[in-house]
Formats: sequence, C-alpha cells, structure tokens
Amino acid sequence: MKLINTSLVEEKKSKFYGYIFEIDNLDEIKIILNNLKKEHKKLKHAPYAYKFGNTAGKTDDKEPNNTAGIQILNVLIRNNLNKHLIVIIRYHGGINLGASLLLRSYSKAANLCIK
Repeated sequence: MKLINTSLVEEKKSKFYGYIFEIDNLDEIKIILNNLKKEHKKLKHAPYAYKFGNTAGKTDDKEPNNTAGIQILNVLIRNNLNKHLIVIIRYHGGINLGASLLLRSYSKAANLCIK
C-alpha cells in the first residue's frame, strides 16, 4: 500500500480530508482504515471506495444514502483508476450540510486527491 496524495475541503466548518492509496490486495483496505481511524480519533465519518481488478466497493459510513461512497467510486471509475482506494475523513463542523452539499463536498475531496 502506498499513499499517493491527500486533499482538504472545508464546507460550513466541516472538514473533509481525502486520501488516495495504491493497493496491492483487498486486505490492505482494512489496515488503511484502522490506521486512519487511529490518526483521526475524533472523525465523524470515514466513507470510502475502491476499485481492484473486476471488484469495486463503497460505503457511506453512516452518511445519508448515496451522498459519499458512490461519489468517491465515480471519481475512481471516471479516471480509470484500478488498484486504488480513496478514503474521505469527515469532521462535522456543527452545521448540517444537506444531501446535495455533502455529495459535492465528497466528490470535490476525492477529485482533489487525484490531481
């Protein structure tokens, strides 16, 4: 596993930290998530998506349905990235963002990771 890049997006006091990793196998996903959760002890959500060969997966991690994981996965697919994992760590700023701003924020954080 190799950390390729990071990003930061701020929206109404919420912070979205993006991480993109190149992975060698699916077992590395759990290791990466555990390490990020140790590093970011006060995170609110950690949605992610991965593409590895013919396998893809995503999770919204308790965010409203289809506001996080699918946005991240779409970034991987649109950019033809394989053997990659994107995780977005969210710290809630105390203001509800609503579904449309959430999906834009997750998409923006994921896109900034790959640039």
